[in-house]
Amino acid sequence: MLETGVGRASNLALASLPGFVLPGDISASDRYYTRDITNERFVLNSDSTIDVPNAPGLGVTLDEIALRQFALTEMTLKAQ
Repeated sequence: MLETGVGRASNLALASLPGFVLPGDISASDRYYTRDITNERFVLNSDSTIDVPNAPGLGVTLDEIALRQFALTEMTLKAQ
């Protein structure tokens, strides 16, 4: 349950598929991180569920400033 918002969004997308019966543990990201690397926050609803993002792709966008802040190194790949 210590994945970032990107991993959490992936887990939610998988767990929400029709017929999927073995979801992993998914919890609110604010229980583990003061600041995450996604702009979207995953919060626990009053009925102990978490809403699945409905934007394109995984439904989350990266917080570029947080990503740079937490990165240990940076690498740029260029096609030759």
